[in-house]
Amino acid sequence: MDTSTWRILADPLVGPTAPGVLDGLTIAVKDLFAVAGQVTGAGNPTWLAEQDRHDRHAAAVESLLGAGASVAGIARTDEFAYSLAGQNAHYGTPPNPAAPGAVSGGSTSGPAAAVALGQVDIGLGTDTAGSIRVPASYQGLVGLRPTHGAVPAEGMQPLAPSFDTVAWLAREPRTAARVADVLLAHLPGRAVARRTIVLPALDAGVAPDIVAAASDVRQRLVAHGVLAAAEAVDLDPAAPAAWVTAFRTVQAHEAWREYGGWIDTHPGALGADIAGRFAVGKALTEDAACAARETVAAAGGLLRDLLDDAVLVIPTTAGGAPFPDGGGAVEDERAATLRLTHLASAAGTPAVSVPLLRAADGRPAGLCFVGAPGTDRALLGLAESAVAAMTGA
Repeated sequence: MDTSTWRILADPLVGPTAPGVLDGLTIAVKDLFAVAGQVTGAGNPTWLAEQDRHDRHAAAVESLLGAGASVAGIARTDEFAYSLAGQNAHYGTPPNPAAPGAVSGGSTSGPAAAVALGQVDIGLGTDTAGSIRVPASYQGLVGLRPTHGAVPAEGMQPLAPSFDTVAWLAREPRTAARVADVLLAHLPGRAVARRTIVLPALDAGVAPDIVAAASDVRQRLVAHGVLAAAEAVDLDPAAPAAWVTAFRTVQAHEAWREYGGWIDTHPGALGADIAGRFAVGKALTEDAACAARETVAAAGGLLRDLLDDAVLVIPTTAGGAPFPDGGGAVEDERAATLRLTHLASAAGTPAVSVPLLRAADGRPAGLCFVGAPGTDRALLGLAESAVAAMTGA
């Protein structure tokens, strides 16, 4: 067992509780979800040692078991899910088979690696600021962040509840859609709008080869009849930077509210990068957090208005998975990628990352479809059509 990917692995750890549409499928559960008889480690050994065993499954886990799936094991996460890289100071970095030597992407790092390696069919994780979409992009997977609140979060350990979602990834859209048939069965079937929009103001932070690849794929999808010709929507060039700064402020404030008391009584328990992020939250004033929340609310409202009759099509990440170099490459990539991923998080809208892009050196990257609230399952249908059009499948 690769302990950078798995905390617990069995055959299976938990079997299905009933037959259903997921018969025969296996799941890697991110170490943020309650699994009956187990504890939740949240990517930190000190936290793990202090937890009690759960007497019931998280709601999402229970639903998947009730639809015929089995849980293969509990997979790694970045500490408290507060990263997009997949590098855990205590357990290491799960492998990225799609770009060997590069980071796996996080914070749903373990489940993503398990899916990409073919060890399981489904990775059950969370997405607060891109924690499903980023590893999907870096490892050539399909990842869905659902409409905020669409999947019950009972039994899921939080980071920033205003943005946290239950989310999942798979190797192809059809499997991701089967999960949606279970977890999103209650959603009304809202269609994806026919209009396609892009936001050129976002391109400034994206690697030029990814910008070019995204433009090429969009044009090819238009030629295949999958997308309508893209319409550019002008934003104030300063808006994305202001929005992401406000988003990170709210996220940090809520994260400290969740864990600050524990962190203060456990000095040295966190890796340096994660400790630095929590320190930002500790230093925030209520006035700063309130102002940031107003900015995020305004940005989210604007985005929902844009998406009411359109689908936004953008790169999932600012580049392919970065290679750790001892410098700031990974953090620079995280900051640039947050300019893209925070949009759906701020607006509470669904977003699906599809493996349709390549960096100039061949590393995979995702193309992201962002739709209006409630269009989750239709977005997965769009993703399936896009993959079929690009691969001839």
